[in-house]
Amino acid sequence: MPQNQMNGIVYHEDYNKYDLGIEHPLVGDKPKKTMEILKEKNILSKIDTFKPKIATEKDILRVHTKEYIQQLKKLSKTGGMLSLDTPAPLGIYKIASLATGGSILAGEKLFEKKYNIMSNPLGGFHHAGKSSSSGFCFLNDIAITIEYLREKYQIKKFLIFDQDVHHGNGTQEIYFEDPSVLNISFHQDGRTLYPGTGDLKTIGKNKGEGYTINLPMPPGTGSKAMLYAFDELIPKLTNEFKPEVILYQSGVDSHHSDPLADLFISHQTYYTLAKKMRKLSEETCDKLIVLFGGGYNSIDCINSYYNIMCGLLNLKGYISENDENQFQKFEQIKKLVSKLKKLANPYWGF
Repeated sequence: MPQNQMNGIVYHEDYNKYDLGIEHPLVGDKPKKTMEILKEKNILSKIDTFKPKIATEKDILRVHTKEYIQQLKKLSKTGGMLSLDTPAPLGIYKIASLATGGSILAGEKLFEKKYNIMSNPLGGFHHAGKSSSSGFCFLNDIAITIEYLREKYQIKKFLIFDQDVHHGNGTQEIYFEDPSVLNISFHQDGRTLYPGTGDLKTIGKNKGEGYTINLPMPPGTGSKAMLYAFDELIPKLTNEFKPEVILYQSGVDSHHSDPLADLFISHQTYYTLAKKMRKLSEETCDKLIVLFGGGYNSIDCINSYYNIMCGLLNLKGYISENDENQFQKFEQIKKLVSKLKKLANPYWGF
């Protein structure tokens, strides 16, 4: 397929102002470093680059409460703390709105017919709920993009696959009762990691029952176990649900070097997961939004994002490494997947 006609990335130099301080895990140079490696490795020549605009308050109000937006605007003027782990630097509302605008633009490009995969290196802020947040997130660009596309293009079915090591509690809260959004999260068990949510038995509520799927993985899970879980669950769910748009929160903080978590995933696993997500998109809606999500080792997360782009573009030359922990919790994951299939069976026929 003609890659330069089908893939794009959204980037703005102001993305790098999404910086929570030199002593904080989220330092603002990740988008710049990501674009640098994509240029160095000749990937930017294969895709189109777009500059986003700031998401409007109307866009944001489709998801967040007016009171919460006012709180963010106030913090943006004075500085302060959104929560214990999330400082709010001056001007953060504008930068968070720009990142959100990037995710919206990525979604819009999919409906110009030319593009099938669009990426945003500053996206995937899945801890932001309707009226509160923490976990380094201010606005839930995933949900804001969904609601924008729902209104503008009358889309009725959205699938989220969230591989970030931290459970997307904000996204879950927003769509917990909504059967139009199938929200799937693979994450480290909340009993061992922030935010403490995403239990296996948490499957949605009322009309949304069965449309929240959580796989909480134990520390030390390893690459082969994660890929096994993906193959056993995600193709079946995606093909049964038949989404019109797929949003892929491709967080890489499950890498073995990440300082905040302990899943022990390798660089090449992100390449494989991205290839699989591209294939599932091609088989269903052919519309894939990739939001790069978390990653807090300053070198390895950039290499992992590069591997994701290689997987999306079906390119060789991805970064590989020794993966001695790949089978560490394989049998435990097999049992968890079996339990999840039984829980999901009434809704998805496993």
